[in-house]
Amino acid sequence: MSERLKVLLQYAVPKLALTVFAGWVATPARGKVTTWIIRRFVAKYGVNMSEAAESDIGHYASFNDFFTRALKPGARPLAQSALVCPVDGAISQCGAIEHDQVFQAKGHRYSTTTLVGGDAALAQYYDNGSFATIYLSPKDYHRIHMPCDGRLLQMVYVPGELFSVNPATARNVPGLFARNERVVCEFEGEQGRFIMVLVGATIVGSMATVWHGLVNPPRESAVRRWDYRDQQIALKKGEEMGRFLLGSTVVLLFPQPRLAFADGWGPAAPVRLGQAMAEYAA
Repeated sequence: MSERLKVLLQYAVPKLALTVFAGWVATPARGKVTTWIIRRFVAKYGVNMSEAAESDIGHYASFNDFFTRALKPGARPLAQSALVCPVDGAISQCGAIEHDQVFQAKGHRYSTTTLVGGDAALAQYYDNGSFATIYLSPKDYHRIHMPCDGRLLQMVYVPGELFSVNPATARNVPGLFARNERVVCEFEGEQGRFIMVLVGATIVGSMATVWHGLVNPPRESAVRRWDYRDQQIALKKGEEMGRFLLGSTVVLLFPQPRLAFADGWGPAAPVRLGQAMAEYAA
């Protein structure tokens, strides 16, 4: 089956129903059934359990417990860099935001305004800045960490589609990351504000942050906003900020001046939490 046909089939598949079903399977403790599912998953995707804080598959009560597993202390040391990679995964794209346009794949761009849920004033701050889009595959560690120190300013839940976010879909679905369900988190850092967008996908049962817990479900039909400016929610570089219950993509936005990305940062390059991502421009 061609790549394009596989993607076109996603338009017809009941993605929400599949996602709800996946959440139903992944959330409860099902004893030996859970252990069997996890064992099959580890074998199919080549998950490295030796770096997990709990390497014994039989110790995980539910699939979600396994999927959001912690790493052993020291498994992801932080590089001496202004910005470090916030996740394990592979780079989808990174580079300059052209006015308000973010490059998705050949022939596809989307606007920062659409990405953040229609707030043009918020998006304008990032005009001509920098972005990085990182895809988390099923085998990856699925907690999301801070690229630098930051104080939380606001969070926005944006309802949307639930397309897969793998590279093939990114090449074929226009505006994918600004089309799918997502959670937009804006922080204030030492060098200015920055945004981390958690993008949902097919069978992503939920997304959670450390300050709020589960953001979805419930899946709401309208944009929802939380303002944290009057609170002191501050997270350090490398500290966990959220997690996916089943995997997806993270999009980061930074304002001008544009970042100088580390050597080797480019499309399809594998990355790991804590490695050098970028330096601020002089």
